[in-house]
Amino acid sequence: MEPSHKDAETAAAAAAVAAADRGASSSSGVVVQVREKKGPLRAAIPYMPFPVAVICLFLNTFVPGLGTFVSAFTVLCGARTDLPDRHVCCVFWLNIAAALIQILTAIVMVGWIMSIFWGMDMVILAMVTWPRGRTLPAAPPTDACRKSGEPQAEAAARWRE
Repeated sequence: MEPSHKDAETAAAAAAVAAADRGASSSSGVVVQVREKKGPLRAAIPYMPFPVAVICLFLNTFVPGLGTFVSAFTVLCGARTDLPDRHVCCVFWLNIAAALIQILTAIVMVGWIMSIFWGMDMVILAMVTWPRGRTLPAAPPTDACRKSGEPQAEAAARWRE
């Protein structure tokens, strides 16, 4: 005698509930981290002060590629990027290439839209790294603590003074 279709569905549902109960108890301490993978052009966008990023967004909105072109020179002035292993000149030329792509494709509206999104990314990166009202980092760089041999907590307290 073979089991009926309804009995098979009931057994499958019971197995699914049992598996869910086991999964809930064993995965309660699991931490999942999601990291955005950026291409070389996107990772070359510099972290600029907020006012400079807003000016670049404004320029990109009205003259596609101009704000990206200006941001390329902030890399030469020491702005940090997500490409720490690349030389400054390489990152500069990546930003110039992005500006040229925006200028050349602005004719078909793609470059203009890309330019506006690029400017928005500049402002977002500036908001993340330059919080309002803060002029100094909250703690000293860890390299400074390692070189001096001073504990991190004491160095942080001295840094805030």
